[in-house]
Amino acid sequence: MILKRLKNQLVCVIGACLLASTAAAADYPSRDIRLIVPWPAGGGADAISRKLGSIAEQQMPVSIYIENIAGAVTASGLMQMTRARPDGHTIGVLTYDSVITLPRGKMVPGYSLDNMTPIARITSEADAVVVSEKSGFTDFKQLIEAAKAKPNTVRVGVAPRGSGPFLAVRRLEKQAGVKFNDITYPGSSSAEAEALLSGELDAAISSLGDFSGVIESGDVKGVVELSSMQNPSFPDVPPISTLGYDLETGSFILLAAPKNTPDEFIASLETSFKDAFESDEFQTWVKGVGVTPNWLGANDVQTWIDDLQSETFKVMDELGL
Repeated sequence: MILKRLKNQLVCVIGACLLASTAAAADYPSRDIRLIVPWPAGGGADAISRKLGSIAEQQMPVSIYIENIAGAVTASGLMQMTRARPDGHTIGVLTYDSVITLPRGKMVPGYSLDNMTPIARITSEADAVVVSEKSGFTDFKQLIEAAKAKPNTVRVGVAPRGSGPFLAVRRLEKQAGVKFNDITYPGSSSAEAEALLSGELDAAISSLGDFSGVIESGDVKGVVELSSMQNPSFPDVPPISTLGYDLETGSFILLAAPKNTPDEFIASLETSFKDAFESDEFQTWVKGVGVTPNWLGANDVQTWIDDLQSETFKVMDELGL
């Protein structure tokens, strides 16, 4: 009799929990969703996040608002995200630095991908070498020849040590047998764009999408993309594989929530953002800025992150970085 009573009580408790979970899911979202972008406003990650969020909220009962919290190579914003209540109302944007640079360097105490639950990958984009119109370079061959003739004089802007562009310039120097005057710029690629416009830099490495504005104005020109595939948005920029180099690198945008966010909330967010991702508006816009839409859902993105870390860390070990 006692065992039967306990069994009935357990069934009631489980049923109550399921009902509470179902009710919570039905009420979600109950307030505006905070989307933390860990870069300053104006960069590529910010623009893509704003566009996707503005489309996703059209099918939601609440708004999605962007909060730019830059600093510590994305750690400042993402640590705020992980400390938020795991109720699906605070999410964040991860880029290359969030997944590779910070875990590799262990530079920010308390920062860990283990404190996050991935929602989806939104884009992937190859890095590229662009040159300033003031540099006088018109193609990649001229850039390399100048660096060979006068080592340490061709000024190339990249993100800080450990970043994707920093790793790319080291690999490029090794393969081409040159030495650039590498200048690092913390923050978004907008700082490098300004330096290219002022003549402070001869060249820079980031995605073509990050420099789309200054490329469109004619002040900056893409001379090679670090890829083995032609970018249809920039048909005049050759992939580096066609020039005899084996070098593919780039960045991406992921969405994540704090650890322990309920699975049903993650699923709801994934559905909303996937619908926005698949919309004609987003697909047309993102291709127009030269970025490759590349969706990967919550069930697969963690494995992709683990594989990327393993492969990239191996290359960094080989370069002594």
